[in-house]
Amino acid sequence: MRENQKEEFNDALMNTLKKSKNPNSKIDWYYAPGFLLFWLALFFAVVVPLFNKLPDSVTIAEESKRPNEFVAERAQLALYDYDIIGPKVVGSIANEQQTVAFLLREVEKVRQAMRADLFELEVDVQAPSGAYMHWNMVNMYQAVTNVVVKLSTVGSTSENYVLLNSHFDSKPSSPGSGDDGTMVIVMLEVLRVMATSPFPFEHPIVFLFNGAEENPLQASHGFITKHKWAKNCKILLNLEVAGSGGRDLLFQGGPNHPWLMRYYKQHAKHPFATTMAEEIFQAGILPSDTDFRIFRDYGQVPGLDMAQISNGYVYHTEFDNYANVPRNCLQNSGENVLPLLRAFANASELYNVEDHRAGHTVFFDFLGLFFVFYTQTTGIILNSCIAAVSLLLVGLSLWRMARLTHTSLGQISIWFGILVALHVVGVLLNICLPLLMAVLFDAGNRSLTYFSNQWLMIGLFVIPGIIGLSLPTTLYYSFRKNVPISHAYHLQMSLHAHCVFLAVLAIILTAMNLRTIYLCMISILFYSASLIINLLSSLHDRGYYWTIITQVFQLMPFFYFWYLFYMFLVVMIPMMGRNGSAINPDLLMATLCALGGFFALGFVTPLINMFRWSKSLLLGLGIVTFIFSMIAVSDVGFPYQAKTSVMRVNFLHVRRIFYEYDGSISLEDSGYYFDFQDRRLNYPLEDTSLNLQGLTGIEADCEAGELMCGVPCFNHRWCKARSTGRWLPRSEVPIPGNNSLLLLAKTILPTGNIMRYEFEMSGPPHMGLFIDPLDDASVKDWSFIRNPLDEPHKYERPYQIFFSYGRDNTPLKFHIDFEKPSRNFNVPIFRLGVAWHYVSYDFKRDADGMKFIADFPDFVHVMEWPTLYKRYIF
Repeated sequence: MRENQKEEFNDALMNTLKKSKNPNSKIDWYYAPGFLLFWLALFFAVVVPLFNKLPDSVTIAEESKRPNEFVAERAQLALYDYDIIGPKVVGSIANEQQTVAFLLREVEKVRQAMRADLFELEVDVQAPSGAYMHWNMVNMYQAVTNVVVKLSTVGSTSENYVLLNSHFDSKPSSPGSGDDGTMVIVMLEVLRVMATSPFPFEHPIVFLFNGAEENPLQASHGFITKHKWAKNCKILLNLEVAGSGGRDLLFQGGPNHPWLMRYYKQHAKHPFATTMAEEIFQAGILPSDTDFRIFRDYGQVPGLDMAQISNGYVYHTEFDNYANVPRNCLQNSGENVLPLLRAFANASELYNVEDHRAGHTVFFDFLGLFFVFYTQTTGIILNSCIAAVSLLLVGLSLWRMARLTHTSLGQISIWFGILVALHVVGVLLNICLPLLMAVLFDAGNRSLTYFSNQWLMIGLFVIPGIIGLSLPTTLYYSFRKNVPISHAYHLQMSLHAHCVFLAVLAIILTAMNLRTIYLCMISILFYSASLIINLLSSLHDRGYYWTIITQVFQLMPFFYFWYLFYMFLVVMIPMMGRNGSAINPDLLMATLCALGGFFALGFVTPLINMFRWSKSLLLGLGIVTFIFSMIAVSDVGFPYQAKTSVMRVNFLHVRRIFYEYDGSISLEDSGYYFDFQDRRLNYPLEDTSLNLQGLTGIEADCEAGELMCGVPCFNHRWCKARSTGRWLPRSEVPIPGNNSLLLLAKTILPTGNIMRYEFEMSGPPHMGLFIDPLDDASVKDWSFIRNPLDEPHKYERPYQIFFSYGRDNTPLKFHIDFEKPSRNFNVPIFRLGVAWHYVSYDFKRDADGMKFIADFPDFVHVMEWPTLYKRYIF
């Protein structure tokens, strides 16, 4: 009986082998390089061109043939006028006078061309004052500037407005033609088109040109908390730029208003969006923030947050100018904003926005060709159902393998379990090998080698990830004993293992309410579809023929996943040049490359094992990584290039004076206080003609407990990174303007255990206070907002107060109440640091400072200004 069973088994196996045309026979090795290069070619032939695709711009000459459309040429002419104003720092003449005058002129042009029979236009120049908490810092402002324009249809009775926002101020040294001049000009042209068109609309539109976003986010706070039209603004379109040019990415929406995404899907001509960007941005991973948060948190205004993302290298530098803003990117933004605004201005949802709250959404575009969105609840159902179906299909495939090979399902399950375990190891290696490369390069002070030459990332991070993902199964196939099923079946099981891993991951992360897990859903959806076809057509059992269907169905996920992760690389590589020195930026880039390879090639890389000499193929990929590594440590890997991808160096020309409790001066000196923006700190400058002799770290002052490490850090980001700052002594810094801190009065309050100190501070438009109680003293009250006092567990000491003004330089009067249980106020009570920052070019730099700036090499962008810093003990 056993002999008969054995003969039947052998006959069945031979029949199966015949049907599959010898499935154990691998494909010749020399086809493998072509197989891998095919996928690489698809990336450059399809993904990159579609990612960079922009519409043709409309010219003024074409306007008569294309009425009521956005005209990029006119917008570009206005951008030129905006650009020549130069840097627009809050409090400067350029920002508070010249740019405001420019905006009012442009609005007046619109008024003159407007259809007065259809529309009404109101203009208000607002100068709000206020304060709010920005991270750990009291962010206080006085008379910053907003230019607010309301366009409404004649006779409209709607009290529900649409808010469109961008900012016109910029960082020091930057004209801000990209950030955010591009969107300012887009708003002006959209205003013109709407005001001159024959199409009335139901709800008024407020165009907010805010003049203090870089400070940060002050003018938007002033509008939403103080302006007469703020309470009527029901939805928002916030327009930003994170570089100069390119498409505008929708990276935040809602919250909890899916209908906004429906409008985006219906009306945005050039969709570009992803839920993944929203979750990453709101997690605080990126060193950026936008006015969207202010409108959402302080006005409860839902909306859409969009930003152009290309060429982030010029962001906040002198190269963010007119020449670096392509006209087509203006057209792209205009053709998105204009129809969206028209749709929102006629939306019935505005009559009661709260009635349309319905949870978060999952949203994404596919190569800019179409837009997909659905509610988070729908996403949970989709993820769960597709994951369950994929697991069922994998089980059906395994059962079919067992039946056709007359192998027990238990034995098949054991082999499959081994492959699942090996795949888990491969996934870990897929992440760990690129991370290892990042650690090794950082250890050799070679981080950011890809900064100017992004193609290096293919060899440094992408290929190691592919090697890691493939290595365990490749070794297993090389050393395993012969088994009574075909290699084609075994290889198919390795793809099933990836599917099971994704399905389980989708179920777990869906339960954790992560919307980005739609990536797993897309991946297993297309694999499941190919598996269904293979099962129904019997290709499943015909050697390697099943790979044809599988790879055809992998084209769409491949395109999408590399499109998505390429977008993140385009956004984040330039950011790594300004992300500070605390974190190795290569770790983040390696992770992105590994994840991109995992999702885009997870069902592709196992197929390396259908070629002969697959171990040699992995060895060849390792050699490629070695070659790329050698290139990266050569001059090619030097991160910076003049004008295109510069090193960012921020420093202050500081004069310091430290007063002790008895009024004596313990320190009076001058120097350059450096806040280097990237991981390499000052090392790229060592072999240049710049004289940095005497440059030292300030860690010792931090460890000694000196207030704010003895330096006048500017805002919360500078202060957070102050321990990595550098100090270079120099001759005395002349202070270019007036400043003062006056102690007006000291009064013991009636309780007897509280002393009130009253001060008056005057100086330039940017000033900072650092307050640090000593010994058993504590701040009981003060004239600033009370958040740090009411939530001491949330905010760190020393307390930081950032104060700026726009049009009104009235001195700031404030008081601080210190409580001391011992009631002994004849001892030091607190330390007070005061920084006067002369940021704008209204304040001249001295000759020594200008020479020092000129000595920097051409691959460096410098942002600097004089600062007076005094530390007192009261």
